Amino acid sequence: MTRGLWLALTLVALALAGCNTVEGVGRDISGASNAVRGWFSH
Repeated sequence: MTRGLWLALTLVALALAGCNTVEGVGRDISGASNAVRGWFSH
């Protein structure tokens, strides 16, 4: 699968992971963006 598809699936999974608050979703999105940033910094 392409990285874009993996990113989309990861973001959907994080959104559905049980974060029922806006703050929790924001933390998940922030964590995902940090992971993606790490992929491209190599």
